Amino acid sequence: MQLKDPLKLCLKWLPSVMLLLFYLPNAWDKITNAGQTDKVIANEAVMIATGIFLLLAVVLFMYPKTILWGTALLALYMSCIVVIHMIKGKPHELTLLLVVGTVFAAYIRAPQNLT
Repeated sequence: MQLKDPLKLCLKWLPSVMLLLFYLPNAWDKITNAGQTDKVIANEAVMIATGIFLLLAVVLFMYPKTILWGTALLALYMSCIVVIHMIKGKPHELTLLLVVGTVFAAYIRAPQNLT
């Protein structure tokens, strides 16, 4: 019985931590390497604002009381990325899985907030 609670807690947070390992480097790269020329929007200010938006969304996603807002912001961001990938003809399946994974991870952690 003593092993059940830590294991349950670990499995509850595992999808969120895995998503965190994707979103944080992405946001950090947008802030520190804003001069990327191969992006749809090459404006540095927009890239920095996008990175800050991602960091804010991740913080809201990780805090239990604001998980709904964080999930909505991350899903909105990734949905826009899916559309951009579809328009440019790039593979969009992985980005679509990240949208689904974000909602799924939030539902695992706080099902009462998403029903």
